[in-house]
Amino acid sequence: MGSINVNPVASRAGAVQSAIALASAKTGIDFNYLLGQAQVESGLNANARAGTSSASGLYQFIDQSWLAVVKKHGAEHGLGWAADSIQQGAGGKLTVADAGTRQAILALRNDPEAASLMAAEHAADNKAAIEGSLGRTATGTDLYMAHFLGLGGARSFLRQLDSNPNKIGAALFPAAANANRNIFYAGNGQPRTIADIYQRFAAKLDKGAADVGATGLASAKLDPGTATDTEIIPGNGESQSGATHWAQATLDQLNGGARRAETVLRPTPDNARLAYMMLASMGG
Repeated sequence: MGSINVNPVASRAGAVQSAIALASAKTGIDFNYLLGQAQVESGLNANARAGTSSASGLYQFIDQSWLAVVKKHGAEHGLGWAADSIQQGAGGKLTVADAGTRQAILALRNDPEAASLMAAEHAADNKAAIEGSLGRTATGTDLYMAHFLGLGGARSFLRQLDSNPNKIGAALFPAAANANRNIFYAGNGQPRTIADIYQRFAAKLDKGAADVGATGLASAKLDPGTATDTEIIPGNGESQSGATHWAQATLDQLNGGARRAETVLRPTPDNARLAYMMLASMGG
């Protein structure tokens, strides 16, 4: 019998994209955004590590940010042991009493499924906060600004984008500018405006998604998708339209991207199971 040659790089990339698709389906966060963010942050390398900080994994979470999102959302995704081990100490710093357990929790950043789920939950939290603060639908670029500047910084940045887009970014965020000169300054040293910085992030997200085969824009508005003609039975008190939107979005995201799906609807467990059953019946 002949041997089958398996490309380990392609295999790892496929596993990563499958993990991102699963996180998208479970949380309702747009697949294109999550894929573009992972490509920008780590090149889809689950073991990527930053040389200048504690950032690690697909989404380059630093230690404290990772502990925070696992504390908040870990139990929802089978990581209750990790969430229960994380405690808030003096000054709000998150700690884990047992050194071995702490290392195991931090190592989850290099697990594609755990990293993708936590990145999606973090994005959902930021989306809700941004929309509540600014009174408009968030875009993928808005969420990436929250990842880059933190939620407080992103709110300030986006308010300036709406009211004073020609403001120099480095003047508003000097610390971030000092640490990321290539973002806040052009190659000739010219400082970039708020609008310039935002558009460059949007382009970077979209290129990241396109480089790995995404069919939609990672930077686009994260609105509910269109309804399917298939009759969907809602669960857990969800409305018919809510159940229908979620099932269609899940199919779009995981079935080859035949339609654009830019939804951040939060699925109920019943609707998620329904979407998976529909996918299975289609051979997805």
